This record gives sequence, C-alpha cells and structure tokens, in this order.
Amino acid sequence: MKKFIGLILLMLLLVSSTIISTSKTKKASIEGTWELISFYKYDGKDITDTVPTIDGYRQIKMYNSGKVMWTRYVPNDSVEWFGYGTYKTTKNSLTENLEYMSASMRKAAKSLYIYNFELQLTKTNYSQITVDDEGNRIFSENYKRIN
Repeated sequence: MKKFIGLILLMLLLVSSTIISTSKTKKASIEGTWELISFYKYDGKDITDTVPTIDGYRQIKMYNSGKVMWTRYVPNDSVEWFGYGTYKTTKNSLTENLEYMSASMRKAAKSLYIYNFELQLTKTNYSQITVDDEGNRIFSENYKRIN
C-alpha cells in the first residue's frame, strides 16, 4: 500500500512539473488583436525618432490561423483604409499578402500586395520594421496587444 501511495505521489509530481514547465516555455505569438501605438524612424540601424499616433487615430490588426485583417480610422478623414489577406511569420520576419483591400489602399499600394517586414515580437508588443533592399531599417509600426 505504501508503494502504491508513493507511486501515485510521484506521478502527481511529474504531471504537475510538466504542466508548470510547459506554461513557462510558451513562446510569444502574433495571433491576436493589436493596436498601433507609435512609429519609429531609423537611420538604417538605430531609432532616430519616435512618432506617437495622434488623438483619435486607431489602427487595429488581427491575426488568426494564417489570416490577417486590419483597419484604420483617421479623425477628420472620410477615406476608408482596410485590408485582408494571409500572413506567415518566422522568428524574425513577418510576411503579409493582401488579397482584398479598400480602394484607397489599392491606389496607394499600386501593385504591391506582398509586404515583408523584420519582426520584433514579445507577448505584449510587436514591431513590423520596413527595410530597404540592402537590409537597412527605414521605419516601423509598433503595436500593443489588446486582447
């Protein structure tokens, strides 16, 4: 009986330690809902300026199961901005392929529907950094998780 109780306690200990270690090692994921909080300007490598969003400006992005959707509201501007498509991430990169978008976005994008970014991701924030053909950082959009 003592061996049986000891075996049960050992199993409980192993199961609880597995649950604890699994929850601690969960990596950051871009899946969820995010709000734009600022922009960074770069000199090719380092941040040279931080530009916060203006009062009333809202840009929301949602990532789920390989799909991305975003919308932007600009106060005192009747132009609609939104897009929908697919996305892929690696540890340090984000690629968005827009399939559907507002007329204003289509006009601004011309024929560019695939966007490649350097990705900096934590559990609560992420930055999508635009780089030039030589890999120099130009600017970024910086988001906070809202869900």
